[in-house]
Amino acid sequence: MAHLIRHKLSNKLTNAAHTVSNKSQAKVSGVFARLGFQAATDEEGLGFAECDDLDYDYRQGMQMDVLQGEEEVAHVEGDGDLDGDSHYQRDGTGPRPASLKTGGSLDEDKPKITTWEAGWNVTNAIQGMFVLGLPYAILHGGYLGLFLIIFAAVVCCYTGKILIACLYEDNEDGIKVRVRDSYVDIANACCAPRFPALGGHVVNVAQIIELVMTCILYVVVSGNLMYNSFPGFPVSQKAWSVVATAALLPCAFLKNLKAVSKFSLLCTMAHFVINVLVIAYCLSRAREWAWEKVKFYIDVKKFPISIGIIVFSYTSQIFLPSLEGNMHRPSEFHCMMDWTHISACVLKGLFALVAYLTWADATKEVITDNLPSTIRAVVNIFLVAKALLSYPLPFFAAVEVLEKSFFQDGGRAVFPDCYGPNGQLKSWGLGLRVTLVVFTLLMAVFVPHFALLMGLTGSLTGAGLCFLLPSLFHLKLQWRKLLWHHVFFDVAIFVIGGICAISGFIHSVEGLIEAYRYNIHD
Repeated sequence: MAHLIRHKLSNKLTNAAHTVSNKSQAKVSGVFARLGFQAATDEEGLGFAECDDLDYDYRQGMQMDVLQGEEEVAHVEGDGDLDGDSHYQRDGTGPRPASLKTGGSLDEDKPKITTWEAGWNVTNAIQGMFVLGLPYAILHGGYLGLFLIIFAAVVCCYTGKILIACLYEDNEDGIKVRVRDSYVDIANACCAPRFPALGGHVVNVAQIIELVMTCILYVVVSGNLMYNSFPGFPVSQKAWSVVATAALLPCAFLKNLKAVSKFSLLCTMAHFVINVLVIAYCLSRAREWAWEKVKFYIDVKKFPISIGIIVFSYTSQIFLPSLEGNMHRPSEFHCMMDWTHISACVLKGLFALVAYLTWADATKEVITDNLPSTIRAVVNIFLVAKALLSYPLPFFAAVEVLEKSFFQDGGRAVFPDCYGPNGQLKSWGLGLRVTLVVFTLLMAVFVPHFALLMGLTGSLTGAGLCFLLPSLFHLKLQWRKLLWHHVFFDVAIFVIGGICAISGFIHSVEGLIEAYRYNIHD
């Protein structure tokens, strides 16, 4: 009997508590409704509670996984089969599933690179063969061309940094976590949720055009340099391009960025020797320098092409996400970007000015063509070596983009994986790489105009990948964290980059049409 009385009293107290709670909830909901907010319904509250429970269980499971992982590390340390660091990422991408770790190239633990090696790769990209076209840019731009060399260095360094910033997000503890791996991931994040794959397709197309055009330019300049170095030989420029391509076929066997970094170091050394030889010759003719030829006057028709040449000589953004992700110390990335772009700006400015002062209006598209035949042969041999050593970096990057897009797209790939179970490249995958090398040769043979190709590529994809897209993505993904001057810089870079891209593209196409119409040779 006493138990029955206690049960009835408990029910009455519970009902009274629910009544008071419902009334108070109704009053609070009315207040929030008048303020323009919508209170959660009972079903929503239940859903939130379930989410909290699931989140709690998930975090407890994560903690248990971490403890188990630490125990496993103690037992299997040195086996090399672990994924490495794992982060709680807001976009839902955690460590790669174990099922993928058995699939070919994804199983490979790619060796990390040092800050210096990353710097050599960036230096190789921004102080490459394309410095040979900068005196030609001064020819049509004068002092404004010099200003653009400095301006492009500052802007490209800034956009490279903000592009890497878009790879990171703050986790719940305020610690920056790398939640994206590539330029494509950034583009997809900006276009989500309406068009989650559109941005990636646009960036992939632009990257492939940029990288393949860079490879084509290396083949073009190799054939041009060898032809002008040995004019007495009964070998045409196209035949020399074929010889250069034959030397580039081993690039099809490249496996990782570590090997490419060694080529970049040798390339930088060759570039230093070339600069010393050309500048030394120009200094020997310092008494004949034509300072009066350097003016603020610009050739309205030709200068937009010069803008494309200058921009293209600084393009490295497509390599940066991969380089930063492969660095031992990603925290040193900003410092590496600063010293590489400062040194590039100084060397490019001096090289372009000194070379133009020496030959003035006689400056040619490839400045080494102005050198006397004896010196030209020596310099051109170093330049050909530099071109061949520069080729692997854009080629390897282009192969990575194509493989990830068509052969390794997480089960959504158009074609089967080109890597075997043990990570070795399949024979047909090697054939596709060789086909890409041959394609660059064919394009170099049919479009052998170095400066015009350089201006067209710089205007079409260089400005987009270096100026337009990084500033746009930065505004989209980091808007809540940006200060007013960051917003101003991003908007200004986007507007200026758009104008330069459109004008440079139009005039480069006109130049190519004119070159073919009147059969103008380099």
